[in-house]
Amino acid sequence: MSEAPPLQAGRVGRPHGLDGSFYVTRARARLLALGSTVTVGERAAAIIRRAGTDRHPIVALEGVADREAAQRLRGLALTVPQDAAPVLQDGEWWAHELVGCEVHAGTRLIGSVSRLIELPSCEALEVQCARGAGSVLVPVVKDAVLRIDAGERRIEVDVDFLADTLPPAPSRQDRGGDGGD
Repeated sequence: MSEAPPLQAGRVGRPHGLDGSFYVTRARARLLALGSTVTVGERAAAIIRRAGTDRHPIVALEGVADREAAQRLRGLALTVPQDAAPVLQDGEWWAHELVGCEVHAGTRLIGSVSRLIELPSCEALEVQCARGAGSVLVPVVKDAVLRIDAGERRIEVDVDFLADTLPPAPSRQDRGGDGGD
């Protein structure tokens, strides 16, 4: 049995102040609680300061004592083991659980999820369309996504809601007829 991949809590952003604190970019605030342990680079460190907002958190890590040390970490991912993450509510998933899920509109296979994207208004699934027809964004809103079954690796979407964004359904090739103009 393979070990679950760590969850990305964000990336080290620019330093804040002189004490080693830094902004976290692409933050998942729920994973950045004061006292929790994150891995940055090759080392694990406890969060000893948490300030800012959930959207723009500022953290300080144990062992990162000044601005220069924070600057050396800039751009590195902050990760948390899945077993240390907070328990999700019903109807919540981690992004990696949805990647690879097949997306269907009824019996029609639309494609598979390649990634989850955070947009200003909502999150969206980037779906690589079946048969190489490009990709589409499916907003993760109740009008577009009817059902997610991460265990079955299947997502049901409303084809009527997404009609303008989906590639045309494959048509049956005409195998007969007169071939007229």
